[in-house]
Amino acid sequence: MLGLAVATIAAPAAASPFDSPTISLDRIFRHDVLPVAADPVLIDWRTLSTLDLATGKAPAGLKALDGKVVKIAAFIVPLEDNMQEADEFLLVPYFGACVHTPPPPPNQMVYVKMRGRTTVKIGWWDPVLFEGVIRLKQVESAYGASYYEMEGISSKPYVAPKK
Repeated sequence: MLGLAVATIAAPAAASPFDSPTISLDRIFRHDVLPVAADPVLIDWRTLSTLDLATGKAPAGLKALDGKVVKIAAFIVPLEDNMQEADEFLLVPYFGACVHTPPPPPNQMVYVKMRGRTTVKIGWWDPVLFEGVIRLKQVESAYGASYYEMEGISSKPYVAPKK
């Protein structure tokens, strides 16, 4: 009988469904789908403007950003009539940049389509900090051309760093 008791104690317990390993939703929805970046690169509009308008060629430093997760501070120009929120829009470098009078050059606009068609609230006067995967790809729309396309991940109000 003692042998049975030892065998019972030494036998592994039956696996419970609650003992299964868990996978974080952040890992499923972000890191397994997108390139992993420990810290997304904060880029500025001067960097984007280095793409040559005449030839469409980008210098090596700009090419290195293609397909990377980046952050950029910008203003939103919606592409749809719904002015409260949008899932597709343009990012522009300064307040008042408009696609009608005349639009910024294509190397100063980023076409964004939010992942999963999530929407972003539009605040015309409020700068935002966007995070997404940027691609050096020309995109034509009714509002003009952009030399950049971004799969938007997130946005938040932009707060300028204190000097």
